[in-house]
Amino acid sequence: MKLIQNSLKPGVAAALASAFLFGAGTPLAKWLLGQMGPWLLAGLLYLGSGLGLLLYRLVRGAARPRLNPGEVRWLLAAVVCGGGIAPVLLMYGLSAMPSSHAALLLNAEAVLTAVLAWMVFKENFDRRIAVGMAAIVLGALLLSWPQQPAGEAGSTFALLWPAFAVLLACFFWALDNNFTRKVSLADASWIACVKGMAAGAINLFLAFLAGAVLPGLGKTVIAMGVGLLAYGVSLALFVVGLRHLGTARAGAYFSTAPFVGALFSVVFLAEPVTWKLVAAAALMALGVWLHLTEHHAHVHTHEVLEHEHAHVHDDHHPHDHVPAVAGEHSHRHSHEPVTHSHAHFPDAHHRHGHPGGD
Repeated sequence: MKLIQNSLKPGVAAALASAFLFGAGTPLAKWLLGQMGPWLLAGLLYLGSGLGLLLYRLVRGAARPRLNPGEVRWLLAAVVCGGGIAPVLLMYGLSAMPSSHAALLLNAEAVLTAVLAWMVFKENFDRRIAVGMAAIVLGALLLSWPQQPAGEAGSTFALLWPAFAVLLACFFWALDNNFTRKVSLADASWIACVKGMAAGAINLFLAFLAGAVLPGLGKTVIAMGVGLLAYGVSLALFVVGLRHLGTARAGAYFSTAPFVGALFSVVFLAEPVTWKLVAAAALMALGVWLHLTEHHAHVHTHEVLEHEHAHVHDDHHPHDHVPAVAGEHSHRHSHEPVTHSHAHFPDAHHRHGHPGGD
């Protein structure tokens, strides 16, 4: 029981907190789009996250983690997909559709993240997760299906493209999530800081190249502040979720973000509550519930493993120190083979295979 409490609860709490911050940021980004272009806003959001986390790390005196060449490549790919492409697509989608609808469409990120984790990166997840994903997909389809006004037969594409842009952003964030999992044992605030600085600089450069102009000091600071919380702190928490839960499960918990965004949009932006919004929310709530109530436990064997990350001494880290060390610490360490049974998710210590794919 101690092992379950130590390994599952931090990841769940971190992923849910990440979802809350990101979901709350969606309607705020919608409001900011009225003050500046989507490319400029994406750059300011990410630069704000990077600079804010950099200041936080400087105050803490945090050391830079050591990544091997393979991990550096995964991190670069994550920066390009999740920091350079996805936020721009989301901003363009938000510019032409209600943010409450865009917020619920973002549930597709969890589905795409899980599909990629399962089919491409071979991470285990069971039938319950698949049924939950199906419910989320149905909700997203219902929400994005255009209600074409009479006499506007030629406007289907104009009605569909904002939803397509948001869904495409979800795909690139799903790639980002799977790539980031490969480096999730490193310091979460450092990963989020690097991604924010790089993505912010790239997007701002392209925005200025296209003729964008900063909207003024006050609005610039607001945009960067939103970015620090909704992108920087949220991403750092999500990395912690990846570390403890694996990609598909962390994505499932993160899929609660759109509900936060939709609630903020209705309450603070006075956007209407439509029947499609309610029906889609019900379907997505079912999918999220199935994700959150999953229980996975069986006898499994840990193979020999050597890596470096922050940890405490528990059933997975029973090694000794001379002199003795208490509390969380980080160093390179080895895991000996062990067979046992407990509830677990496919984190860095549980990437074993499952007969039959369950």
